[in-house]
Amino acid sequence: MLSAALPGFGQVYNKKYWKVPIIYAGLLTSAYYINDNHVQYKHYKEAYLIRIDSDPNTTDDFVGEYSSGDLIILKDFYRRNREISILCLVGTYILNIVDASVDAHLFYYDISEDISLNITPTSTKEFSGISLTLNL
Repeated sequence: MLSAALPGFGQVYNKKYWKVPIIYAGLLTSAYYINDNHVQYKHYKEAYLIRIDSDPNTTDDFVGEYSSGDLIILKDFYRRNREISILCLVGTYILNIVDASVDAHLFYYDISEDISLNITPTSTKEFSGISLTLNL
């Protein structure tokens, strides 16, 4: 629950401090690419809208460099990359919560040195078979 409120706080609570920089690197990298792709998307979208308006006094920054079809392709490319970056941000946030929850659940898990499987034959008047005993 702590990682849902503040990313990385659950890892600090579980004393897994080394995971916090990884979480924030993922979140900040995703946020950077969301912003960068959004800026590029708006830039190419505005250039395309300027190109298709009927006003001859307005010109875009890409006259002679890109055709109108190229501007549409670039606009769609950066919109798709922005959406993928948003999914990466959400995925990193969810992974942060899942990691902290699983780690907290297994924090007090007792790992015994006696891990064994015993197989012994069993026989009674009515039944004969094999008995399995698993010690964890």
